[in-house]
This record gives sequence, structure tokens and C-alpha cells, in this order.
Amino acid sequence: MSENKNQINIELTEEVAEGTYSNLAIITHSHSEFVIDFVKLMPGIQKAKVKSRIILTPEHAKRLYKALAENLKKFESVHGTIKESQGGEGFPPFSLGGPTAQA
Repeated sequence: MSENKNQINIELTEEVAEGTYSNLAIITHSHSEFVIDFVKLMPGIQKAKVKSRIILTPEHAKRLYKALAENLKKFESVHGTIKESQGGEGFPPFSLGGPTAQA
């Protein structure tokens, strides 16, 4: 039996497999990294908590971008176009200083 040298073994713990709900992503970046903070924003609650932070190199951020675009295209081909709310209704404006995007 030959061993596939390109195979990666990935462990998924029970805790991580449960997932974490997020309905807002705040993206900041420097010349060397992208930081994505996943936030759970609840109606009527003034303080939202960052539930998870992912730090990526610019190269990996671009790979993630391409993978998300490809998967969204596949999803919409099966389930139809995903409707977007207009103007980010229900979300307060964020200004954290520095380049920021919301998703």
C-alpha cells in the first residue's frame, strides 16, 4: 500500500465540531496579515462579543476569498440566489480605526 504524501490528517474535536454562531464579521488588515473577528450581534443588546478571531496571511486570505466565492456559486446553483438585506439593516456602524470591512 502506497502512502499519499499530500494527504493531511485533520482532527476535529467535539467542542469545535459544535460550531460557533456569528452574524457579523469584522475584517481588518495590515501589510502582513488579515484579522477576521466573528461576532454574535443580538437585537436590543448594546454590547456584542467577538466569538472567534482568525488571523490569516494575505495569501491565505485570498485563498479563502476564492473558496468562499466558489462555494457560494455552487450553493446558489442548487438553492437559488441568496437575498441580501439592503444597507446592512439592523447593524450599527463600526469604526475601529484602520482599514475595516464588514461581511
